[in-house]
Amino acid sequence: MKLSLALVFAFVLPLIRAQVPHWGPCPEPAVQPEFNLKQFMGRWFEIAKLPAQFEKGRCIETNFTMRTDNSIRVVSSEILKGELRKIEGTGVIEDMKNPAKLGISYSYVLPYSPYWILSTDYVNSALVYSCTDILRLFHVDFAWILGRTRTLPDSTVEKAKEIFATNNIDVTRMIASRQQGCDKTL
Repeated sequence: MKLSLALVFAFVLPLIRAQVPHWGPCPEPAVQPEFNLKQFMGRWFEIAKLPAQFEKGRCIETNFTMRTDNSIRVVSSEILKGELRKIEGTGVIEDMKNPAKLGISYSYVLPYSPYWILSTDYVNSALVYSCTDILRLFHVDFAWILGRTRTLPDSTVEKAKEIFATNNIDVTRMIASRQQGCDKTL
């Protein structure tokens, strides 16, 4: 048993280096009631986030578009070391009774990761949460504040953090995303 646990930690810890694991299972936050996926589609800019190893650049944005098979084309981009980098993935509604609970995968070999829309007004901002349990002993989570523009008023960001906190999501380590100089030619 000790060897099994050691092997699990040996494989899992490198995946969560930039993240902070929390004891216990993932929280179960409330998601956007009566979520309208079609209104959510389009371009979203990352305003703030919990640190994530897979997001190291600046000018991070994601564009969501519906496919004919009702899956979602997800194209995320960032500028890293002066280069525009893009990655394409697929999103799905994981539970048709609860369409605000999406799953997104950027690889054919990896399972869908939770991508839950906790709150959105569709035209200004959205709050997104993702969490993965590790043996129900601890969890690793991600949280994003998104905007339809590259900046949001401070009051909107503070209100968003309050919503996360009300749902038992620790955002004390949330950092502002770098969205300056994004429209310049590379």
